Amino acid sequence: MRIASLQPSVTLTLSALGRLDLLCGHTKYCVEALPELAERRLPILADSWTTTTDELTAIAPDLVIASVPYRLESLAAILKAGFAVLALAPHSLSNVLQDTHLIARQVNRTAEAELIIEAFERDVASVRSIASNLPTPTVYCEEWGKPLIHSQPWIAELITAAGGAFVGTPGIQTTQEAIATADPDILLFAWCGAGDRVPLERIVVQRGWQHLRAVRNHRVYCVPDEYLNTPAIPSLTSGLAHLASAIHPQHFPLAPRLVTIAY
Repeated sequence: MRIASLQPSVTLTLSALGRLDLLCGHTKYCVEALPELAERRLPILADSWTTTTDELTAIAPDLVIASVPYRLESLAAILKAGFAVLALAPHSLSNVLQDTHLIARQVNRTAEAELIIEAFERDVASVRSIASNLPTPTVYCEEWGKPLIHSQPWIAELITAAGGAFVGTPGIQTTQEAIATADPDILLFAWCGAGDRVPLERIVVQRGWQHLRAVRNHRVYCVPDEYLNTPAIPSLTSGLAHLASAIHPQHFPLAPRLVTIAY
C-alpha cells in the first residue's frame, strides 16, 4: 500500500505504528513534526486544505489520509479523481483514539494501536491522579490570536486532566475583553503554525493585559503548537506533559519546550 499523508497527525500515527515505510508523500508540516522524514526524500504535498489532484496523480497513492482542517471542495475533487480517501475529523480525545484505530486497520497494525492507546490512557490517568488533590487554577488556552480563538476540545480535556479549569468554550472565537473579565490564573498560547514562537510579551501589552492575575503572577506560557494542535497520540502525550508542567509546576517535571514570558 502507498499512503499519501496530508496532515502531521496522520504521519505521526503511522510512525508510532511502525509504518512510515508505506508513505509515498507528505506535507512540509509532517517534516517539522518528524524531522527524520527528511532523510526519506519523499514528495512534499500540500495539506488537506490546499492539496490538488495533480500532485496526487503524480505519486499514485493507494490511499489518501486527510484530517482537519480541510476544505470539502478539495476532498470532493480528490474523490472525483478516483483516489480512496480516509478523512478524519477529531473533536475529542476519544475521537483521536478512534482515529488511531482507523489508521491502524488500514496498515494491519491493530495490536500495536492497542498498546499505544493503553500507554496514552495510563499517562492521562497518572497525571489526573496527581492533579486531583491539587488546587484547580483557571486556564485560558489560545489557538489563534487574530481573531482570538479558544483551543480545541481535546486540549480542554487535557487541561482538565492536568488539574486546570478551561476558560470559555473550546474551539470558538472570543475577545480580549472577555478574557480580561474572566481574569484567568494561567494564560497559555499555542498558535497554529507558530511552534514555540508566540510573542508573549507583545500580546500582553497590545491587549492591555498587564493587570491580569496570570501576568502579575508570571503564569503566561507558550506550549509548542505541534504538541496541542496535532491530534495524534505521540504529540498529545508531549502536550499533556507541557500542560501539567505549566499548571502545576511544583508537582510535575519542567517540560523541555515550555516557554514563559520574560520580565
